[in-house]
Amino acid sequence: MDFDFSDDQEQLRDAVRKWVDKGYDFERRRAIVAAGGFDRAAYTELAELGLTGLYVSEDNGGMGMGPTEAMVTMEELGRGIVLEPLTQTLITSATLQTHAPAALQAAWLPRMAAGEAIVVLAHQERAARYQLSRCAAQASESGGTWTVTGTKSVVAVGDQADAFVVPAMVNGTNGGQLALFLVERSASGVSAQAYITQDGARAAEVVLNKAAAQLITLNGLTALEEAVDIGIASVCAEAVGVMDKTLAITVDYLNTRKQFGVVIASFQALRHRVADMKMQLELARSMSYYATLKLHAPAEERRRAMARAKYQLGVSMRFIGQQAVQLHGGIAVTDEYIVSHYFKKLTQLEMTFGDTLHQLGEVSDRMQETAGVFA
Repeated sequence: MDFDFSDDQEQLRDAVRKWVDKGYDFERRRAIVAAGGFDRAAYTELAELGLTGLYVSEDNGGMGMGPTEAMVTMEELGRGIVLEPLTQTLITSATLQTHAPAALQAAWLPRMAAGEAIVVLAHQERAARYQLSRCAAQASESGGTWTVTGTKSVVAVGDQADAFVVPAMVNGTNGGQLALFLVERSASGVSAQAYITQDGARAAEVVLNKAAAQLITLNGLTALEEAVDIGIASVCAEAVGVMDKTLAITVDYLNTRKQFGVVIASFQALRHRVADMKMQLELARSMSYYATLKLHAPAEERRRAMARAKYQLGVSMRFIGQQAVQLHGGIAVTDEYIVSHYFKKLTQLEMTFGDTLHQLGEVSDRMQETAGVFA
């Protein structure tokens, strides 16, 4: 199996890395957090690079690229702990392109690819934890018009997004069936209460009260599982970038901090810790590749692969984050020092789309009587 990236993929990586290094430094990020955790101007810059249209077909104004390009992009954005929700754009653009009627695609995909519209997934509910099939939101149809009622939690940029992709249970003849809808934030009956998450990003509690909605698909659970799996693969790639940079900052600190007249990088016990961090990083990287390669696999195989990948990424994120704090000492938990922000990002990513304990349960439920991760 060839793990080398193509010239186009390497050029994409270089372009994103240059933007992160020159256009999204630590001071700009801190200013964005202080201003509320989201900057539309920064999101527009991502669109100018073509990143908001990665999964959008060329016919709809996008780049028509695939999971590998998304992985490369998210790794580099992870290195800069970028706050703007590109993962959400990847999820919703792929969902609309795969499952939405042609008219809905034509209305939204070109605007999403251009960065003019932000559409996010609003699927989490307080009582559901990470179970995708548990949904209290209800949808009803009257005279060919759909409305949705329910509350969705931890919706990325929920008070700034232009629309939401919302799962809801369908009443009537299709009772008990999960469907996906697109709900515009400007629609009557939609309200959002924003807050800052622990990594500095912006999220909101979104309340829908008989909000007008457009049907994406009645096969909602299948589409939602696919959407979340795209999110998991994206989060895995982003986490690799965060961990890579965290390790680099830690190594640089060990090579400059002196104790007893010598740099502490010369202490063998600390070098062993760094070696363990590097091992966890490479384990995570390989499982991120695995998740990306399995995105187009049959549904059951894909779901199993995502659970495995997210579990290993969760283990690696926790280990690397904790070791970075231990090797830095007290400075690592101060807001002024950059590592504390990487640690908070790793903590947030570990919980996104299912924490490590949840993914371990998913792996266990899907175990087969065969040996080997790739069986």
